[in-house]
Amino acid sequence: MRLLVIGLGQCGSRVADQFVRLNKRAQGQWGVDIVTGTFAVNTDQTDLTGLTHIGSDYMHRILIGGRKTWGHGVGKVNELGAELAREDGDKVVDAVRTAPNFYQTHAFILIAGAAGGTGSGAISIIAQMLKERYIGKPVYALVVLPFEHEEMAELRSVYNTATCLKSIHSVADGVFLADNQRYVRKDASLAMNLDRINSAIAEPFYDMMCAGEVTRFKYVGAKTLDAGDIMQSLDGWTAIGTGRSGIPRAFRFPWELAKVSFKEKGAETLRAMQAMDAAVSELSVGCSPEDAGRALYLLSAPAKDMSMDIAKGLGDYLRELAENAVIRAGDFPRGGTTVDVTIILSQLAFVQKIRDYYDRATAFAQTQKERIKETTGRLRDMEDAAKGLPSLI
Repeated sequence: MRLLVIGLGQCGSRVADQFVRLNKRAQGQWGVDIVTGTFAVNTDQTDLTGLTHIGSDYMHRILIGGRKTWGHGVGKVNELGAELAREDGDKVVDAVRTAPNFYQTHAFILIAGAAGGTGSGAISIIAQMLKERYIGKPVYALVVLPFEHEEMAELRSVYNTATCLKSIHSVADGVFLADNQRYVRKDASLAMNLDRINSAIAEPFYDMMCAGEVTRFKYVGAKTLDAGDIMQSLDGWTAIGTGRSGIPRAFRFPWELAKVSFKEKGAETLRAMQAMDAAVSELSVGCSPEDAGRALYLLSAPAKDMSMDIAKGLGDYLRELAENAVIRAGDFPRGGTTVDVTIILSQLAFVQKIRDYYDRATAFAQTQKERIKETTGRLRDMEDAAKGLPSLI
């Protein structure tokens, strides 16, 4: 599957930067492009300067709202971010056509942090513009949820997150959720944590995007997972995860290859199950597989370590976990010394974290209305007290 990636705001742009790295890896490993173009959009010029992989020209790093923000951001006010996206969104819509492989794009994916100002406000506006301009191409969103300390210290972050999620869900064809808190490592520095988290958010997409683009015969799966399968599996709230299990290698002479013991054969299936368990536990957002209406899994491993037994076992296992879902599956026979399983759970009927954001944001909005009313009354009292005094102006 070939995606055109647009990062919005600081968080979204830095995750989009990681997709360029994934594409370079796919070019070196398989000789294919899985990303047809990558763009960063922001109201803050300094944030755009901090990117590593995205092209540094003005068509790939797009500054919007410069006339109103002077290149210094919107200060977490996502209403302003949405307004600037409406005014300057044409810059983004027109820029994507400059990608050399634009017409080979299967879908757009827009990435933003939900708690900020620019990305949170702009993502639904740009998604709507793309859907109106490029009819027939799905528009997906990857929304990064805030850290716990951001939610506790800044109630505005919760409000931004809730309004962002409500808006993008009504526009996008599918919304991937990535919870920052699930990737945190307490002992790492802030910069290392953020860089590793951005990489971890993008990584599960790699095998899924490569599997249907590889053209070398020995790497084409018996059941290829192509763009059509992926697009049919995505709808509404979506979680993605990948799990890995190592393959121990024992040296064998050629005439001994047929003498694999039943224990070793059983261990092959167990490794695949362990990888699927890891993928479920590492889903990008906490959710119950029972709530999924659609599900997909991709088995990636050396060809000799994949069998019908393993495929059947994984399928049965996922059916037990997501009993209400329509399940699609594929395999990707590549080299290496690991068994990887990528899982997508989509059309999620319930996500507890989203419900919590909606409840807390509604309470915050009501509290703000009451506070504004109280503040206005007190200011009016002060003005009344000063009516009898002369003015020097």
